[in-house]
Amino acid sequence: MKILYLGDVMGRAGRRAITENLDRLRTEWKLDFIVVNGENATGGMGLSAAHARVLLDAGADCLTLGDHAFDQKDMLSFIEQEPRIIRPLNFSKAAPGKGARLISARNGRKVLVTQALGQVFMKRPFDDPFSALEPVLKAHPLGGQATAVIVDIHCEATSEKMATGHFCDGRASLVVGTHTHVPTADAMILPGGTGYLSDAGMCGDYHSVIGMEKAEPLRRFITGMPKERFTPANEEATLSGVYVETDDRSGKATRILPVRQGGRLQQSGPSDG
Repeated sequence: MKILYLGDVMGRAGRRAITENLDRLRTEWKLDFIVVNGENATGGMGLSAAHARVLLDAGADCLTLGDHAFDQKDMLSFIEQEPRIIRPLNFSKAAPGKGARLISARNGRKVLVTQALGQVFMKRPFDDPFSALEPVLKAHPLGGQATAVIVDIHCEATSEKMATGHFCDGRASLVVGTHTHVPTADAMILPGGTGYLSDAGMCGDYHSVIGMEKAEPLRRFITGMPKERFTPANEEATLSGVYVETDDRSGKATRILPVRQGGRLQQSGPSDG
């Protein structure tokens, strides 16, 4: 399978980049499955039902969330109606929705998508991601019902993300980090056949401070005092993420490349690699 995973969509600029480019990339790169992290698509904080529809209508096969999963309150009910949206496995036990689902690709194959929140440096305490992931991976072995298994580890620390990659090695097609909005340069296939990237970066305007207009973050760093609310930056966005090809029989990764399309970052993708 040919799979595209795109990092945190940041505000209007990120949504615009998705709606203007996703169909084209699916055609040009012959993509079988596209996952988009919608964590910050609505004003930089969470994902509304309306914006979830925009991303799905643009061509995403699945949306993942993160620690801001329910910042937009209508997601509490919408996630129960829309099975293509995945919230973190180790969110509150009272949370609606599911943290892992088998989702049909357009070619008819099944892809398991799951997400867990890290614990290190996170503002809120979350349950152990490793014990949350273990029963999901055991229930969906590679080469079984799922043609591919994708794990989104949404956290701050690259060490925790790397540990998750090794924990899942040989049991997932792809482990990809999200949350920091900064793409890393360590795309690789681990010894057991799992594609890995510490952070997919964001789909947003990189002439910013992790997707926000520069003035207010700079003021807070310099003075230690807030003055205004953060506002998502709205110049041309870069689509940032990872492309992976998998073997349909084993489910293991055979090729992995960073993706950066449009905007200010150096361009990268399967057509360049």
